[in-house]
Amino acid sequence: MILGILGIGYGFLSIPSKEEVKEMIAHGDGHHGETSAHESHASHDVASAHDTHKSEVKHESNSHKDAHLEHVMHQQHNKPWSAFYVACIFFMLLSVGVLAFYAIQQAAQAGWSPILFRVMEGITGYLLPGSIIFFIVLALSGFHMNHIFVWMDESVVAKDHLLQAKSGWLSVGRFLITAIIILGVWNLYRYVSRKNSLAQDEAGDNSNYKKNFKWAAGFLVFFIVSESIMSWDWIMSVDPHWYSTLFGWYVFASFFVSGITAIALITLYLKSQGYLEQVNTSHIHDLAKFMFGISIFWTYLWFSQFMLIWYSNIPEEVTYFVTRIENYKLPFFGMLVMNFISHY
Repeated sequence: MILGILGIGYGFLSIPSKEEVKEMIAHGDGHHGETSAHESHASHDVASAHDTHKSEVKHESNSHKDAHLEHVMHQQHNKPWSAFYVACIFFMLLSVGVLAFYAIQQAAQAGWSPILFRVMEGITGYLLPGSIIFFIVLALSGFHMNHIFVWMDESVVAKDHLLQAKSGWLSVGRFLITAIIILGVWNLYRYVSRKNSLAQDEAGDNSNYKKNFKWAAGFLVFFIVSESIMSWDWIMSVDPHWYSTLFGWYVFASFFVSGITAIALITLYLKSQGYLEQVNTSHIHDLAKFMFGISIFWTYLWFSQFMLIWYSNIPEEVTYFVTRIENYKLPFFGMLVMNFISHY
């Protein structure tokens, strides 16, 4: 955690200034200087009747350079924000994955898992602080403190017909209100279920157990809808031109299997330290079976999404895989190996 904080701090402190960005562009596009110089000499040979035209061309060229400079500056400023955003959403959704697994066990009235409820409740304890940190990042995006979501920039939307068509959904007000509702309900369920679970330990009947059953059933209905919405809002809208009808399920499978894996790892660690004496190999096997099953489900969704996008060959869709295969080949295919092949 200390290294992470130091890394985040260094990332924000090392954001280049406007002059440094200009220098980066100059070094990266040195040939433009030669071209401009050549055009400047050539322009002296043009008749004076074309002076107005030259002035307009020069103005357009300067406008293009200014837009390019602003674009590169946004990219540089977004690097630490994007890294921080990925960490925020990963760890928050990991706790959400555990919460969903916990709710499923409550709704299914499973007999093997109650012994692990305290482990699950401990992991989901991060949900509240994680939600607060994450929402602050979303709010800062809405107030243009960063440029993670390009559709929040009105100047960008004004030039993009597709974003204008999606403006009914991609609006800052709707985005933040939806986030408050989703995070609020998730945290409310975590609080109530934890409270009832602790009360059940001291109760002489199973009334609190029945309450948790009802709460879990209601939460899962809300969760399956809210999970899809949050995957569209918080992840897919980072690139608002790209879309996938399988993305909600794909995101769910990712953080769900991560949550189950976290339960298994912490359970094994606590067991090795002399805690959870009643946990035996059967409990570990059951967790491993869930990990394996959801990993297969994740792979099925990965392949289905890839296949559908590949054979339809729609430009707005293929950019997702083209970017990853061209620029991030090792982590992209390494993820497939780690999530699927390694489980065998």
